[in-house]
Amino acid sequence: MPNETILLIDDEAVLRQAVARTLELEGYAVLQAPDAHRGLETLRERAADIGVILSDVKLPDGRGLDLLPRYKALAPLAEVVLMTAFGTIADGVRAMKLGAFDYLTKGDADEQLVVVVDRAAEQARLRRRVAALGQQVGAPYRFDAMIGQAPVLEQAKKMAQQVALTDAPVLLEGPTGAGKELFAQAIHHGSPRRSKPFVAVNCSAFPKDLLESELFGYRKGAFTGAAADKKGLFEEASGGTLFLDEIGELEAGAQAKLLRALETQEFTKLGDTRPTRVNVRIVAATNRTLKLEAEAGRFRADLYYRLSVVTIPVPPLSARPGDVPALVDHFARHFAAKLRQRPLAIAPAALRALAAYPWPGNVRELKNVLERAAILVPAGQPLDVADLPIEVQLAALPRAAAAAAPDDPRTLRHVERQHVQRILLECAGNKAEAARVLGIAHTTLYRKIQEFGL
Repeated sequence: MPNETILLIDDEAVLRQAVARTLELEGYAVLQAPDAHRGLETLRERAADIGVILSDVKLPDGRGLDLLPRYKALAPLAEVVLMTAFGTIADGVRAMKLGAFDYLTKGDADEQLVVVVDRAAEQARLRRRVAALGQQVGAPYRFDAMIGQAPVLEQAKKMAQQVALTDAPVLLEGPTGAGKELFAQAIHHGSPRRSKPFVAVNCSAFPKDLLESELFGYRKGAFTGAAADKKGLFEEASGGTLFLDEIGELEAGAQAKLLRALETQEFTKLGDTRPTRVNVRIVAATNRTLKLEAEAGRFRADLYYRLSVVTIPVPPLSARPGDVPALVDHFARHFAAKLRQRPLAIAPAALRALAAYPWPGNVRELKNVLERAAILVPAGQPLDVADLPIEVQLAALPRAAAAAAPDDPRTLRHVERQHVQRILLECAGNKAEAARVLGIAHTTLYRKIQEFGL
């Protein structure tokens, strides 16, 4: 039997010692407590270690049935087995309803005790594995896992954390690639619905005549090709969260049906005559200003107000440039693990170039640049400016020149630096072409770039 710790609570010292000895011979570690008070104290101190609680029903300072909820509250992943000298069916049924794993009568054969404890210990191990897997699955979507500390990001996270605990609809507004789906996932995993489905749909990814059937489903024979009943995404997400990305692309008919589904939590499938009831929390996202779309008549105003109970602006990366180094480090490690290689080292000049670029494609664009670099930069070499896309290189040139130490404009060095910089700009950052125009070797050009701070 793998190492497992049992907490044995019984006021009869002789019986307690005998049971403890039996379990220790089976490979268990046994903690003993003579009453409820010391048993609860041990649980508070050692809850993470204890897999099974073996408790007498009748204790000097409490009844096991009454203490059972307190045991479970202190050690929710442990299993509780109750023991009694005079067992009744009614007590056994009540114990099971309160969450006990089993109910034993004192004096049962040691073999039966060991079998029950073995089963309880295995169930406790399974509970811990499931809990650990749940933490791993949800970990990337926790609010504290979001990379960055810019005030605009912290403000958005604070709003999202507050609304996550409710069932209120949320509208996420921000440019493409800023991380709106990451916010939606964090809201779901931070809510009481976290154990239920999170279903995401991009409203712009379906033809307008198919989106309604995807959202709400249909009955067999509703139209040509409907050979069987189909659940819609609303029904798939029941109990959990439905994330509607690019909600501004929803056509008028689907908008009307969505509004009714939000207000009544029911809808009628295509080809059906009876409504289907669901329990869904809606999180929507758009890269438009949906209020302006509603005012212009391009989006239903009543649906906008229903969706925007809480509107959270997700900031573009250009609004938080100080977060770029942390994101670069995160993606370098992420792609190293994905490609099973050492994390890519980033040269200081390359990091300055990445920080200088305005990132019109936001975090998604930065992620793509780091993935490209992880694939193409030779193993053992750092990521340098030359390995970055040309647009990133160009954005870095003016800042690098401004950051270089000023020199006397009358010197040859100053003239040379200005000329090299001008040729680099004319060649759109192509160093091979710039070296050809300047009539120097590629390595010489790199040396001058480093010397002049370009």
